[in-house]
Amino acid sequence: MPITTIDPNTALIVVDLQSAVAGLPTVHPFDDILGNAVRLADAFRAKKLPVVLVNVAGGSPGRTEHGGGTSHLPDGWTDLLPDLDQQPGDKTVTKYTWGAFHNTDLADHLAELGVTQVVICGAATAMGVESTARQAHEHGFHVVLPIDAMTDINAAAHDNSIALIFPKLGETGTTAEVLAHLGA
Repeated sequence: MPITTIDPNTALIVVDLQSAVAGLPTVHPFDDILGNAVRLADAFRAKKLPVVLVNVAGGSPGRTEHGGGTSHLPDGWTDLLPDLDQQPGDKTVTKYTWGAFHNTDLADHLAELGVTQVVICGAATAMGVESTARQAHEHGFHVVLPIDAMTDINAAAHDNSIALIFPKLGETGTTAEVLAHLGA
């Protein structure tokens, strides 16, 4: 479904654009994805709308053969990319699972602000972004997904999320469409 509107109480959620992700071989040029996320963050801040910057600091407990603990993370792993120009008014959420809502105060924070809609971008499309979008949908938020502001390391997984999952969770479009609806 194309982007039809941006609610007056919309928040931007930028998922996992951190030093650990910046060097991965992504299916779309990482600098382009980061640039679109920066454009969105700048526009949301200019409109005095909430910006949430999410980083991941390990995996959830359970089976560990694929890693997932926090003891092996190298220095700087969770550092948000400087291009995001984190501001004092931005909310930072550190997650330990794929989605940004599980075991964090994100839902409460957005509810306190009266947020009704979220725009979600970042990496990886089929993990952090999709999980956060699913959780946002389950919390009753209207979900918008600018697909040119996200990427993955797996092309098939990225394409599956965009073609089959995201249209069931909300509206998809481009960064330019979100910016146009914001009047940015």
